[in-house]
Amino acid sequence: MARHTADTGYTSAQKFHNSDIREERGDRITLRAGTIGDALAIAEIGGSVFSATFGHSLTETDLNHYLQKSYSVEAITADMNNPLMDFVVAYNEHDRVVGFAQMTQGTSEPCVADAELPVELQRIYLHQDFHGLGIGKRLIQEIENIARSKGFITMWLGVWEENFKAQKVYQKAGYTKVGDHDFKMGYCIQTDWIMSKIL
Repeated sequence: MARHTADTGYTSAQKFHNSDIREERGDRITLRAGTIGDALAIAEIGGSVFSATFGHSLTETDLNHYLQKSYSVEAITADMNNPLMDFVVAYNEHDRVVGFAQMTQGTSEPCVADAELPVELQRIYLHQDFHGLGIGKRLIQEIENIARSKGFITMWLGVWEENFKAQKVYQKAGYTKVGDHDFKMGYCIQTDWIMSKIL
């Protein structure tokens, strides 16, 4: 499983011109299946979002190790080549990826082990300049639609116990807490809520 967040940041390679930001609206954002060509953008968004949300709670060594392990272009490319993982990206009219969601089959936690046909919503990250436009909700809904189309009945996720903003997002989407889990990053061990929903 991987950390979830509704917070974000961005690298210099991902900054948007202010004029572009002012012109953007939620209805100009399109969703599609992620492709290998999106790996760099997904890695940059994922890495910057993770750093902005969790960086303060980790040592620099632990943070850099986790980013290399989980959000390098090579790591994301490997994930995208995995037939058990599905990616959805949100992109604007300039074809810039502004967010993504990832579903992973075959993972589990004790508190969802007895759930009916479960699948994990492993990641959903969104660039901070595109909050408040309903894009995160659309990404969740699209991943849920993919899960239903593949015959899954329960969707579950893990979210940091101190990420209150993300917890509220998932609660509004119909997810409830069913347990918790230790999430280890280097020498740091934190607690994640496990949340689930019947699709």
